[in-house]
Amino acid sequence: MEIVCLDLEGVLVPEIWIAFAEATGIAEFRRTTRDEPDYDKLMHYRIDLLDQHRLGLTQIQDVISSIRPLIGAEEFLERLRERTQVLILSDTFDQFGRPLMKKLNWPTLFCNSLTVDASGRVIGYKLRCPQTKLTTVKALQACGYDTIAAGDSYNDLGMIKASKAGFLFRSTDQIKRDNPDIPAFETYDEFLEAILSHLS
Repeated sequence: MEIVCLDLEGVLVPEIWIAFAEATGIAEFRRTTRDEPDYDKLMHYRIDLLDQHRLGLTQIQDVISSIRPLIGAEEFLERLRERTQVLILSDTFDQFGRPLMKKLNWPTLFCNSLTVDASGRVIGYKLRCPQTKLTTVKALQACGYDTIAAGDSYNDLGMIKASKAGFLFRSTDQIKRDNPDIPAFETYDEFLEAILSHLS
């Protein structure tokens, strides 16, 4: 019995914070988990930037409303869900995820949540659990599932390496060089074929 665990941003939809950087013209928001392995450090950096520029949740959600899935992502996910259970494991937030899940025909999403004050200012964040993706994969395995995991960033490596099969999708050259043992793919067709080859 298998379940496929996929990262969201960079795999199925564009990176939210990069889209936000482009919309606001503030290049510093382009920094993501592809660049910074320390998630807590990254999030405090983002929250400080939001405060510095007097931006809040409403402005981020306005940008998210314009984001479309990556070309080919909807068909890929539909074909994959015809064959097996799929769980989106993301370090995005409840307040970001819902409109994106609607555009992907409502797959199941496990993510984190932002702490927002009454004015819409982002003042913190709350993880579902420590090492959210790896912890979830291990919990699924404890429930009797063989996991197949894929992502593009540093925070995906734990779940990828802990799974029956794991893949990088459209990752950075540095991450691919550092992890030559993890198969890496650039197209959805090759990616889907690799995943399906590991289903029983």
